[in-house]
Amino acid sequence: MNVFRKALVAIAICGVALCSFAADVKPYVEADALPNALNFYPAPPDTMSPQFIYDISQYMWGKTMRLDSARAALAVAQAVETIEEMAAMFSEPFGMEISAKKTPAIMNLLERGIRTLKQVGSKAKRHYMRRRPYDRFNESTLVPAEEERLRTNGSYPSGHTIRAWSMALLLIEVNPAAQDALLKYAYEWGQSRVIAGFHWQSDVDASKIIVSSAYPSLHTNETFMADMRKAQAEFKKLKAAAGKTAATKAGKK
Repeated sequence: MNVFRKALVAIAICGVALCSFAADVKPYVEADALPNALNFYPAPPDTMSPQFIYDISQYMWGKTMRLDSARAALAVAQAVETIEEMAAMFSEPFGMEISAKKTPAIMNLLERGIRTLKQVGSKAKRHYMRRRPYDRFNESTLVPAEEERLRTNGSYPSGHTIRAWSMALLLIEVNPAAQDALLKYAYEWGQSRVIAGFHWQSDVDASKIIVSSAYPSLHTNETFMADMRKAQAEFKKLKAAAGKTAATKAGKK
């Protein structure tokens, strides 16, 4: 099943959900120990700046991309926020089904890892409270049901992009051979927020830098390193089992 079809299945089954973490999911590193974006990353572009003109041009580009029904459907599908839904959609570029049932160690790593990394954007969101493009232009998005809620949620940086980029970085460490496919998919996830009308391009670009700056902090945590080793071992075991199954089937032909 290709990425587009998986996207449609995810929407059909789950709908567009709010981001949720189990109550007992604890971050590997607390927010105060992570880099503070307010101290090292620029503020969003001023509305009179050349950078903001680029943001506007990208917003217009996003609206033209909605004319491509397949790309628009993917943008809608990538509006999901729960880790379970995201993991299901990242399974294809990862090369293996990711779920609590099939890959519990990998799912635990994603839950706690993303719970940690998503904290890095919170201070900037609250501080800048940047107005979202659809709200500024008083236009509709690809996901109308989310518009009212997100009017009071800062646009800079993009939370969806933070989660997608975090998932890609975590999964790359588990399966380095899939790095190009995972990064490409995470990039598309971020661009989906521009296409859907919820974010400026600079929101999306900031998210990738901010997450990348916080990712090394995970490696200072012994629990994270132990969980990563478990996830890597789980992946190798499942990959080896899949290889044996494929070889057996090939031998019977």
